Amino acid sequence: MSALTRRSSHVESNFGGPALASAILRAVLGATMIAHGVRHGRTLEGTARWFESIGFRQAKAQAVTSSLLEVGAGAGLLAGAATPLVGASVVGTMAVAVQTVHRPNGFFVVDEGWEYVAFVAAGAVALSSLGAGPLSVDRRWGLDRIGRPWTRALFTLGLGVVGALVQLKVFWRRPAPAPVAEEPAAGLAEEAQASA
Repeated sequence: MSALTRRSSHVESNFGGPALASAILRAVLGATMIAHGVRHGRTLEGTARWFESIGFRQAKAQAVTSSLLEVGAGAGLLAGAATPLVGASVVGTMAVAVQTVHRPNGFFVVDEGWEYVAFVAAGAVALSSLGAGPLSVDRRWGLDRIGRPWTRALFTLGLGVVGALVQLKVFWRRPAPAPVAEEPAAGLAEEAQASA
């Protein structure tokens, strides 16, 4: 085997296939989570009002926690640190978003459906299964050798869903439907009947 073939084989085994997929998922999911967290953090008052409007109690605390969790999860994904645990926080965040905002709107994101958040959560579970890859904190500390791909995926999914259920149970109540505005013509007809 020539030196070039050995070098190519080394690069392929360390940075091809699953390792490359992990790096792509880490970069995209990490940057997305950080962007969302920073956006929520820059507009905390507005984020708190929005959380309150969708049924969360302690809306200011929810806004701060959401912002910190999203930035922290994104940073953890970028670093490849505690990937199954960090992925679980992404799954939990997305599960809460599905329940509180997107589920009633159907699947497609163009209708504010749950398509996008489901893909983000699925990406976090897939990343957990793959592992963070060779250039990660997990690899450096030997954390990538804990569990098998399917156990890491189940851990991420299970912990994320349980975390979402706890947050929803403790802090969220489905908001009352907005009152339906009475049509002006109907109101005038009722007035006319009452005066007759």
